[in-house]
Amino acid sequence: MSTQPHRTWTPPYGMRMALELQIPSDVRYIERIVGLVMRQCEELDFPRQKCALNVPVALSEALSNAILRGNREDPRKQVHVRSAIDGDTLVVEIADEGAGFDMVKAMRRDPTAPENLSREDGRGLFLMHHLMDRVEHFSNPWNVVRLTLHR
Repeated sequence: MSTQPHRTWTPPYGMRMALELQIPSDVRYIERIVGLVMRQCEELDFPRQKCALNVPVALSEALSNAILRGNREDPRKQVHVRSAIDGDTLVVEIADEGAGFDMVKAMRRDPTAPENLSREDGRGLFLMHHLMDRVEHFSNPWNVVRLTLHR
């Protein structure tokens, strides 16, 4: 057993890992997708807390929103997941076939306010915004949420 301190491996400049998946609108796939992206983070030695907390919570919320709200669990609709990670940044895009939403409007309601505690909506975006460095929404024509996390 080594007594030397653990050294963090820094990926060489320009090294990048990418993942692209297409899944049916079924919540049973969420855990597998989250596991794949977490392994990418671990392989490129992202900070342990971000791999164990920020990524799984924010990504699980984004995937469940895409499946449950965007595609309304329609088994004929797909969810596309694209992730890329390099030495500095993780970017994950989750795209669904839903009609989309107004993120600015959705973020106006504070899910932690006493009058909103019993509501079932709004917490996912709230968590994503607090756990990730950047959350973007756009249409391309699919409904896309992009999560960005810096080392």
